[in-house]
Amino acid sequence: MNVPSSLLMTICLVTVVVTAAHADSDAAEGRKPNVLFVMSDDHTTQAIGAYGSRLAVLNPTPTIDRLAAEGMRFENAVCTNSICVPSRASIMTGQYPHMVGCHTLTGGLPVERQYLAHAMKDAGYQTAIIGKWHLHDRPEAFDHYQVLISQGEYFNPRFRVRGQEKPVYTEGHSSDVITDTALNWLEERKNEKPFFLMLHYKAPHDMFEYAPRYEDYLKDTFIPEPDSLYNPGNHGSIATRGASDELTPYIGTSVSGRNLRRNYLRYGGFDETLSQKEAISRGYQYYLKKYLRCVKGVDDNLARVIKYLEDSGQIDNTLIVYTGDQGFWLGEHDYMDKRWGYEESLKMPFIVRYPQSVPAGTTTNAIVENIDFAPTLIDFAGGAPPKIMQGKSFLSLLESGNEPEGWKQAAYYQYWMHMIHHEVPSHFGIRTKRHKLLFFPGTPIPYDARQNLFGEIATPPAWELYDLQNDPNEMNNLVDNPEYAEVLAKLKDQLAALREQAGAARPEQVSDPAVQAAIRDINRVVDEFWDDTPESREKAKAISAKALQAVKDNPYYVADEQDAANGRKP
Repeated sequence: MNVPSSLLMTICLVTVVVTAAHADSDAAEGRKPNVLFVMSDDHTTQAIGAYGSRLAVLNPTPTIDRLAAEGMRFENAVCTNSICVPSRASIMTGQYPHMVGCHTLTGGLPVERQYLAHAMKDAGYQTAIIGKWHLHDRPEAFDHYQVLISQGEYFNPRFRVRGQEKPVYTEGHSSDVITDTALNWLEERKNEKPFFLMLHYKAPHDMFEYAPRYEDYLKDTFIPEPDSLYNPGNHGSIATRGASDELTPYIGTSVSGRNLRRNYLRYGGFDETLSQKEAISRGYQYYLKKYLRCVKGVDDNLARVIKYLEDSGQIDNTLIVYTGDQGFWLGEHDYMDKRWGYEESLKMPFIVRYPQSVPAGTTTNAIVENIDFAPTLIDFAGGAPPKIMQGKSFLSLLESGNEPEGWKQAAYYQYWMHMIHHEVPSHFGIRTKRHKLLFFPGTPIPYDARQNLFGEIATPPAWELYDLQNDPNEMNNLVDNPEYAEVLAKLKDQLAALREQAGAARPEQVSDPAVQAAIRDINRVVDEFWDDTPESREKAKAISAKALQAVKDNPYYVADEQDAANGRKP
């Protein structure tokens, strides 16, 4: 039967009006707003236009930028441990990751500790998580879940689905499949309750496998490069470079050929006819274009979700949060991946849109940590955050733009996975609006030896101090500058207090035996090197020499040393 076009148009118009009227009646009846929490893996502030970095000229994220223009952008949202499992554990529990045994990638989160999902359900929400979970135990606290198995595949991903024992196989790129799944759930769910949906993309996680349709995106575009890719300045310390830079080929994976094991000269295609700078630039361009194509896929798919909310009349009655699980290195300081307590890795994008109470086009420089996300969402939902949560709600900040009275002025950071995977030494520190102080104990911790290349090698302890106001790119370690002696002493006292407050200072503060052992080992170094005396610095030099010899004795690096002598060919 042929339906006249005029009748079809009338039916469509009535459907839209009825849908919008339904949404308006929800608001009029005082129904709680929906909550959409979108998180992409490794999406850093530098790759979001609204944050105004060197990449903003490329317009990489128009959809996310729209959310920022219509809501609030956080300039000082930071993670407590810049790596996937720990950060996700903090977001779900409102606790520092070591408090729940998720200080490394091997940690899991049993159903009883999935506090955010429990609290949102108790507040009257229908809950779901779709996409990347990566916390090993199934997210059984959610009413519905369809989550990637472990890290998940970029193409044809497999999922764990609530109520099904066997994996569910899908076809397509993960960003598309995750979005399709979320839209299906939104369309088919029972509508008696408001929804709380955690929509988690795998992209743009390394190795940046983008959908084929983005092959030509930025193909002929020169991606702006950071100066610190080529110029190390006075960044770092003996902890990150060695006493005489002898550890630079082994600490911190790189874009250039500096790190012998893993670098983007290899991935991008080495050409011996190129100069060193030309080769580094080629590796960087390859790295960034793959990364930004994944970002483009996320932004385009988020646009589909936004359109659904608009078409269904729910957009203005939905709190929308966009974030990443941590920052990410895009060549700054010649680093790749994350893990470090420096700015590009530490900072998280955090954007909130909710026109009923969050002023449009606003920014805040208040310090918020990912342990604060869950209490805030629960507070927004009308629930009571569990007392076990270490984070605090910043809902009043969202609504007023002003920091709550007595709000934190510093954040605590700790990376535990010493020299594992990307060869980043263990370290902890304090980050204020003006300064950052990091201490590198360089201490091995208990970890699965099968994944541990040289995590058993101690690296030299050291301090690093940065003035973020005068040196936002952290190019000048000021720990030996006498003009900052008073600042250094004050920050050390604050750091010691924060470490105690976070539950990372004493073994009895935590329940996990592995964390207890790690704290004991770290404390031995803290006791010996905290005062940073001439004697302790001499000891650090000896540790640096010993670390170099231990790495060179590792047969894994024999081939890499030969490659280095032969022009670092892939």
